[in-house]
Amino acid sequence: MKQYEYGRIARLAESLAEAQIAPEISAEILAGGEVIRQSTSPEAKADWFNAAMQRMNRLLDRETRCAVREACACCLGGKRLKLSQGIARRYATLEERVAVANETRFVFGHSVTLQEDGRVLVCFAPEGQEHYRCVCLPKAREPLPVTYCYCCEGHVKHHLQIALGRKLAGVVRSSALSSGGAKPCTFLFTIQPVD
Repeated sequence: MKQYEYGRIARLAESLAEAQIAPEISAEILAGGEVIRQSTSPEAKADWFNAAMQRMNRLLDRETRCAVREACACCLGGKRLKLSQGIARRYATLEERVAVANETRFVFGHSVTLQEDGRVLVCFAPEGQEHYRCVCLPKAREPLPVTYCYCCEGHVKHHLQIALGRKLAGVVRSSALSSGGAKPCTFLFTIQPVD
């Protein structure tokens, strides 16, 4: 397997391998990634990811590409993990856990709310602002496919599953990156039935 200096590309390569994507398809998705360095400009990194996500959209079905990106999630341990575990340990009901997660901005951003239909909505920023910025690729020159944003969905899902003590299925409802800054990053999670 090729070596990728830039950590986010290396993680994407690992995630594709873990998902057992055919080597020739992975190679096509990762094309040019070996020349992206830590020192490469943020704009060039965003451009590469834009092209890579377009290739993923073309080469992989939606479920597979979202799972691959979800597996690229970062910031899964440390203080965020301890806060999520603390919510699960200290609070018994789903409603209590959601309410406390809503106050845990360091992990979940602006808000965590239980919707009338029983799903959980996580918003990284309040709606109605003039402009939103992606913290992962702040120098993107144009909108990227929402596929990229399943990495952040994976981060939120990881911690929210721990905090709520329930398995979740998530979707990216909107994102700053895919909307060109017009919408905030929001993720909608369906609580899975207990086995």
